[in-house]
Amino acid sequence: MRADRIFAYGATAGLIGDLLLGDPRRGHPVAAFGQAAAEVERRLWRDHRGWGALHTLVCAGGAAGGAALLTHAVRRSPAASVALTAAATWSVVGGTSLGREARAVGAALAAGDLGLARERLPHLCGRDPQSLDGPQIARAVVESVAENTSDAVVGALVWGALAGVPGLAGFRAANTLDAMVGHKSPRHLRYGWASARLDDLAGWPGARLTALLAVAAGGRPADAVRAWRADAAKHPSPNAGPVEASFAGALGVRLGGTLAYGGRIEHRPVLNGETGRAVETADIERAVRLSRRVGALALGVCVAGRLGAALAARRIAGRRTAAPRVAGRRST
Repeated sequence: MRADRIFAYGATAGLIGDLLLGDPRRGHPVAAFGQAAAEVERRLWRDHRGWGALHTLVCAGGAAGGAALLTHAVRRSPAASVALTAAATWSVVGGTSLGREARAVGAALAAGDLGLARERLPHLCGRDPQSLDGPQIARAVVESVAENTSDAVVGALVWGALAGVPGLAGFRAANTLDAMVGHKSPRHLRYGWASARLDDLAGWPGARLTALLAVAAGGRPADAVRAWRADAAKHPSPNAGPVEASFAGALGVRLGGTLAYGGRIEHRPVLNGETGRAVETADIERAVRLSRRVGALALGVCVAGRLGAALAARRIAGRRTAAPRVAGRRST
């Protein structure tokens, strides 16, 4: 079976698996990778970019390399190759768990239980929940749903289409490392620099595809495009900016503003501030539904892109093999 079909069948099965099962409560491969990366950090940490780059190489390179070895080991069995792709896709995407956690916070807010909402918010993002009121928590959830649609679903599918199982594993490793050491804390400002830059690079295509699909699936294409063009570049993250801005326009809400991370106060630009309204609790469900639509469309785009690229490559190869035969004929 060709590699393009293996990805098509495996990625579809993996995304269906995530839809039906979500993330496992115990023994998640990403959690195991996080534990291994933490041990590598414990042994390598120095307040130096070079040591941080080595940490990134060992962890992300090890994940992608291990996946490449597994892919090579099952290459002669189409069924095993599809199963490996499905398992890898299910392991690295997290759309169902993202929606489940967002809805849990939304339900707590709807019930007026601000304490429970604050307790559940860290499952989605690293903000300081105790400093947030209800509308601020709702805004944080919508922003997290938007950003993680790219990080936890679309970006992984893009790299799966580009590089198969090693692409899936390498992307998830880069994203996980960024979450662990890529922030600007005193300990990780230099050590996490390489992980943060790798995540920016790996996330670039998925973020743009996510923004584009949010425009297509959000019901407000003109507003989403306007917010993307006007506000995305104002965001400190080159990848979260387009995603959050397009989601803000598609949902008709304002995102961004003042927030707190690890005791630090950040004043971020407002996204879709001209026409958007303040985020309400009901917008959490709307964001989750938009995220689901974007994820489904991303699967279709990535599968179609992989199949189309393979078809084009076969046609080019066919022309190259046919050309010498034509050139070598003698005239009569």
